[in-house]
Amino acid sequence: MGQKLQPTWDLDVIFPGQSNSEEFRQFVDEVKRDIAELTKEVNHLDANGGTEAWEIILEKLEVLTKRSREMGAYISCLSAQDVTDKQAALYVAEAAQIQASSSAMTKIVDQKLGAITEENWNILLEQEAIKPLQFILTERRERAREQLSKNEEILIGDLAVDGYHAWNQMYGTIVGNMKIDIAEDGETQSYSVGQASNKLSTPDREQREYVYRQISKAWKDHEDLFGQTLNHLAGFRLQKYKHYEWDNVLKEPLEKNRMKEETLNAMWGAIEKHKPLFVEYLNQKASLLNLDQLSIFDVNAPIQSKVEKKSYDEGAAFIVEQFRGFSPQMADFAQMAFEKRWIEAEDRAGKRPGGFCTSFPASEQTRIFMTYSGTPSNIATLAHELGHGYHQYVMNDVNGLNQGYAMNVAETASTFAEMIVADASVKMAKTDEEKLTLLEDKVSRSIAFFMNIHARFLFEKQFYEERKKGMVGTDRLNELMVEAQKEAYCDNLSEYDPHFWASKLHFHITGVPFYNFPYTFGYLFSQGIYAYAQDYEGDFEEKYTALLRDTGRLTVEELAEKHLQVDLTKPDFWENAIEICEQDVQAFLELSRKLQK
Repeated sequence: MGQKLQPTWDLDVIFPGQSNSEEFRQFVDEVKRDIAELTKEVNHLDANGGTEAWEIILEKLEVLTKRSREMGAYISCLSAQDVTDKQAALYVAEAAQIQASSSAMTKIVDQKLGAITEENWNILLEQEAIKPLQFILTERRERAREQLSKNEEILIGDLAVDGYHAWNQMYGTIVGNMKIDIAEDGETQSYSVGQASNKLSTPDREQREYVYRQISKAWKDHEDLFGQTLNHLAGFRLQKYKHYEWDNVLKEPLEKNRMKEETLNAMWGAIEKHKPLFVEYLNQKASLLNLDQLSIFDVNAPIQSKVEKKSYDEGAAFIVEQFRGFSPQMADFAQMAFEKRWIEAEDRAGKRPGGFCTSFPASEQTRIFMTYSGTPSNIATLAHELGHGYHQYVMNDVNGLNQGYAMNVAETASTFAEMIVADASVKMAKTDEEKLTLLEDKVSRSIAFFMNIHARFLFEKQFYEERKKGMVGTDRLNELMVEAQKEAYCDNLSEYDPHFWASKLHFHITGVPFYNFPYTFGYLFSQGIYAYAQDYEGDFEEKYTALLRDTGRLTVEELAEKHLQVDLTKPDFWENAIEICEQDVQAFLELSRKLQK
């Protein structure tokens, strides 16, 4: 790649001046003005007044959609790179208000779509400018028919800002102010939740258990507050469902993911059938750690105390090289992202924990955020986020209204990219010990998706059923969490985490209900694509790109049928995908037993 890479991103090329940018302030004001103007136009639109008026509205809506996403992406980057940036925090709050206005406007658009007569609807869909939007417009028209009146929908959106979404923000504020006291070298230090959680990866079991107990104590001390945030957030959602006359709590998450309940059941059914081998892996890991059984805080513990690290430049070169074997276009994209400084990877204080990829559709760029310290897990995360970036990259010339792909397929390109790199790392391991560590890292991801995520799904489903009858107390929330973990881990751990419902941000997110099963779907869907790629004799890159470009304009069942010729409502595809994961488990079991002799 030539000269040494810089591990910090360049935001100035989009808006110079960061959170004090005058250009960005002007851009935000323009977005607000455009939403207000388009809202007026939509309000005055005669739903059956002809195709030309609709073409103008939809063209403006596409431009505004891209610009709104551009604004949101920039604010996400500002708030993530420096958690002390007060101006960025103000933008986050302002964005919530803008989103409410935008949502109100799109609700009116949808209701006007629903008001078009069947005859005029068929004429509209035949227009050349409209044909590419048939799927998304039909989807929005059908959803509009389930909505309440225009004024009721707008009222729900307005009240959600200081009601529904405010509970999510309250959760974030409480967690941000929490401190975990940990004694080290004779002194007690106070850590943030993120900093303390990083210490759970220590190979020293006594220290790992101590840190876990200190973190658990902090969650228990705040459980009454988190019981409030979770109950009220769920209560808002259930009240909305009641007015829509929806009884199934999975209706909204399944619709958002463009997925049938039969597909979800087929996926979990296949996973449950194949869990015994993964239980064997947990038992073997316990043996390697000299334990009778793993506790919940041992599941992700390292099996080796030393792991080889790669510099940022070495990690980047490795990723690009491995991508090239599957897709030269994906490799070229990754190289461009590194060289143009689209990635914020510097290991420094003041950054938000975690990683993400966000898109700037108007600028046709992406930005990736993470903290890189050179571990194999860091390299996998970086590859994962580059997969997200590549997904957006191949959709840049797709109509902006067709770029709204759901969370489950959003995790497909990222997990596929991560798999390419993880597979290569295992194959290139220099020693059996290194290979075992890398295999364990791969299998631990399967455990996360098949057991940890399954526990989240089981908990949330049961919690919502009980919440329909009234507030659920913290003791019961703790019970539900342990019950779900016992079922998901096949009751194979010595101890569970009763406060996981409080510590996992995903339960408190308002934008996406049931922020759990889409991860497992994306993981297994990409496993199936990976297996398909290895057997495919034609131009896989072209086929893969075509699949990604369709993710915003087909249901997942249609996507799989069109590009992979499989039926996702049947267990076969899921079982084949799980068998790929099982190959890693078998390799881990054989190698670990060999090294134990």
